[in-house]
Amino acid sequence: MNISESKRLFAHAQNFIPGGVNSPVRAFRAVGGDPIFIKRADGAFIFDEDDNKYIELINSWGPMIIGHNHALIREAVIKAMENGTSFGAPTAREIEIAELIISMVPSVEKVRMVNSGTEATMSAIRLARGYTGRDKFIKMEGHYHGHGDSFLISAGSGAITMGNPDSPGVTKGTAKDTLLAPYNSLDAIEKLVAANKGEIAALILEPVPGNMGLATPMPGYLEGLREICTREGIVLIFDEVMTGFRLAPGGAQELFGVTPDMTTLGKIIGGGMPVGAYGGKKEIMEHVSPAGPVYQAGTLSGNPIAMAAGLAMLRHLNAHHGIYGALNEIGRKISEGIKKINIELGYSYTVNHLGSMYSLFFSDEPVIDFESAKKSNTALFGKYFQAMLKRGVYLAPSQFESLFLSTALTDDLIQKILDAHRESMLEIHA
Repeated sequence: MNISESKRLFAHAQNFIPGGVNSPVRAFRAVGGDPIFIKRADGAFIFDEDDNKYIELINSWGPMIIGHNHALIREAVIKAMENGTSFGAPTAREIEIAELIISMVPSVEKVRMVNSGTEATMSAIRLARGYTGRDKFIKMEGHYHGHGDSFLISAGSGAITMGNPDSPGVTKGTAKDTLLAPYNSLDAIEKLVAANKGEIAALILEPVPGNMGLATPMPGYLEGLREICTREGIVLIFDEVMTGFRLAPGGAQELFGVTPDMTTLGKIIGGGMPVGAYGGKKEIMEHVSPAGPVYQAGTLSGNPIAMAAGLAMLRHLNAHHGIYGALNEIGRKISEGIKKINIELGYSYTVNHLGSMYSLFFSDEPVIDFESAKKSNTALFGKYFQAMLKRGVYLAPSQFESLFLSTALTDDLIQKILDAHRESMLEIHA
């Protein structure tokens, strides 16, 4: 496969952009080789600068739920642009999309638009602190909530010990208020709560994490978190930037029947345009400025182009709930097909799947949290990624990222993905 133009662009980009990319995972450091520079996308396909064509299983990390460059979204954006690209003032579309989000997402009674998932989660934590008058919050190991200082925390989070900064530039003072717990462990949460009684403002998690690869909640886990947070006066926040409107019209909270106090959203509500939002109970959201004292602002929040794209997407999903059955069937065919091939070839690698999300872990142990995810053979995944790439299937360039499927994947394309998987598995184990 010729990728000479991508190689040239990457070499040139490193003169002007740190690492040659504007988001770290794009650099292919986890899988080896040079990144592919994309020129255009359509339906289930992306095309690189060397005119190679790939079946694509990332879909811009989630939002392209009905495929790339869909006419519905494209036409909405073009029409909105005829009236201007940004006003820095209120528009009617902001009200329309707010009403639609509130009607679809169980936990949201009021919502504030922002520009990214990171903005949404940062704002949600600040609001929870302002609402409760407490400083600390709990996050789960391996869950990604953007690059806000409070979220870039790792290390031993025993019930009493504080976390340590995961990146230079994050202060120890910031880290001391972030408490860490393993996903799927209610016992760990109980210990943290007992050791920090009355000090915890919020508990934030991806109800279905996708940033350590896909994992799913154990039976009773989300329900248990809801009970603990209600008992302790802790604001329960579901980060549904990835899962919102993807797993169900109302996201993971609808799918599992557990309603948080607040929800953060992104990606799909912009139809691929930069966007984010946070919302929740009215009594909490009324603390946001100018209604209340918790300050948050943004010149481009509610940008008319993003709102137009998001409205087109959400209206389509809300009017065609059958899309979710189709997505689930696509996810089932691919994940079960991969499992079947692995068994036939004598490999017991773990495949986690839920709806239109899945991950193949190069590990023969169940993956239920970050510790079990880290046992995967990342070197082997890198070889698998490259083997799939040269067969025309573009995966997330990291073992620790979920894949996201779209309705553009036909049965013929699914078979091509499975054929590529079989050939790639034979190659990397040769």
